[in-house]
Amino acid sequence: MKELTITRIYANEQGESHFGQVAIPLEESGTIGFLSGAHPVESVIFRQVLPCYDYDFHTAPRRQYIVLLDGEIEIETSLGEKRQFKGGQVVLLEHTTGKGHKTRNLTPVMRNSLFIVLGL
Repeated sequence: MKELTITRIYANEQGESHFGQVAIPLEESGTIGFLSGAHPVESVIFRQVLPCYDYDFHTAPRRQYIVLLDGEIEIETSLGEKRQFKGGQVVLLEHTTGKGHKTRNLTPVMRNSLFIVLGL
């Protein structure tokens, strides 16, 4: 079975944010490729941020996927670990409590993304 692996950000019991991985199983669907099962979602939010975007520590307002449509960002956990993400990548944000993370643009361009808010 194939799978798509994405990065997740979560908080431990002490409130520290961490990076992890989530494997999404994909099944063969003939000529259209490989598909996952359906994931219940609540809504989709479109977002555009200014080239100077540099947002200090914050938690996710809700469980959601962020789909980067373009640009390049760096996310830093509360423990100082940093990872870079670029257009086409997906990040699952699950830390709605705790110390949060920082996010900043790495390239000085207007950046577009989608928030896919997960259902309960």
